[in-house]
Amino acid sequence: MKRVLAIILGGGAGTRLYPLTKMRAKPAVPLAGKYRLIDIPISNCINSEINKIYVLTQFNSASLNRHLTMTYNLSAGFGQGFVEVLAAQQTPDSPSWFEGTADAVRKYQWLFQEWDVDHYLILSGDQLYRMDYSEFVRHHIETGAQLTVGALPVDPQQAEGFGLMRTDAKGRIAEFREKPKGDALEAMRVNTQELGLSAEEAAK
Repeated sequence: MKRVLAIILGGGAGTRLYPLTKMRAKPAVPLAGKYRLIDIPISNCINSEINKIYVLTQFNSASLNRHLTMTYNLSAGFGQGFVEVLAAQQTPDSPSWFEGTADAVRKYQWLFQEWDVDHYLILSGDQLYRMDYSEFVRHHIETGAQLTVGALPVDPQQAEGFGLMRTDAKGRIAEFREKPKGDALEAMRVNTQELGLSAEEAAK
């Protein structure tokens, strides 16, 4: 996975984890003692042999930046790789701070394009999961898709707290809504039989 560049989004205010996020960004919330949430996607990258990693930060980022600087450096066995913080900044061409996650990526697009890579892997920095990104990238290449999204099903009780997408039988995104409620939430339900899944497969 040498021709993949990972871009990890440092997260926003993290209101649902308050007061843990009173003085820190959500990815900097401690986990199992000495770890932070940000270590999860970084660990997934390293175990997937993706070692060129940028972390975009802005909100309450002091402790997150400090943790990344102290934990990940060239002496930690990254070889040709790196873990580097890209903080929000104002420039003559862009006087505003990051206005969202997509805007954060857009404002550093000039830097990402300097790398001789074939694929960009954009990750959340505040989610707890284990994933082999190399399999994900291979699937993306095999399907010939312009963009591939990794997602999980969620139950109705939790659904309104997330951005939701509905897919067709070929796995293509048919619709996306950000934290829908009421009728908009109900419209995002997926008929798993239309996707060719049995009841047992849909329950997994």
